[in-house]
Amino acid sequence: MAGRNYDAILLDLDGTLVDEHDQIHPHTLRSLRAAAERGVRVMIATGRSELATIPVVEQLGIDNPAVVFNGAALWCPSKRRLIEERVLSERTLERLVKFGTTSGLMTVAMCDGAKFATSPRDDAEASALRDMTGVHHVEPQALFRLRAMRVTFFSQGHATSDSLAGEVERAAKQPVYITHFPLNCLPHHRASKLIVCDVHPPCRGKAEALRWLLDEHAIRPERVVAVGDAGNDVPMMTEAGLGCAMGNAYPEALAVADRVLGSNDTGTIGELVDELFLSNG
Repeated sequence: MAGRNYDAILLDLDGTLVDEHDQIHPHTLRSLRAAAERGVRVMIATGRSELATIPVVEQLGIDNPAVVFNGAALWCPSKRRLIEERVLSERTLERLVKFGTTSGLMTVAMCDGAKFATSPRDDAEASALRDMTGVHHVEPQALFRLRAMRVTFFSQGHATSDSLAGEVERAAKQPVYITHFPLNCLPHHRASKLIVCDVHPPCRGKAEALRWLLDEHAIRPERVVAVGDAGNDVPMMTEAGLGCAMGNAYPEALAVADRVLGSNDTGTIGELVDELFLSNG
């Protein structure tokens, strides 16, 4: 469209596109669908697995692929399958599982279509798995044989997620992409004291969405808007032409944002889409 400054928008899910009930605000939903009808590429970029992302993709009703597993995979709604995936090497996976076992950490290996977790030992660990889709409980030895796109550790003994991430990185002994956070930053786990560390194969994080847009649609990063609320959104926010943080965002996202929007339980993203993609002015 003549005069339009941007051609695509990337949207994180938790704390951004959806509220605490996993719903997209009606104003935002209408505006995103209208923008897609005008040729704007609307994409989800999330740390969730594809299993946990599919219901929101279906709610959105737009067929563009979704970046999942923090950039380790790309799920296509029209083909109903992953069209890209990176997996951890056998050696890296073995090292990570051994680290989890010797450190006494609940460990989850996430694969295409399923998640495999060591058994929770108390209510805190059981609660952490309660909202996960597709979880199977297995002995630690069974994790060695998987094609995993992510290994997740849950800790009750680390003061910060930074300290856990440092130990995990040293244990991997190979290049990996790590994200980490206190579990209580997620809406359904506000009372949890667990610390989480996610380990993925080497990738650019959610900035993989920018690579896909350039490769598949010749949309340059400066023509992309990225909206997020947390540290794992920083890669796409800093590479995009316009990085927007939600009003409820964490400090690391606010620090790199070009603009700060309202809360994720309002229609603030719809207002942004109206301004950037639907305005005739």
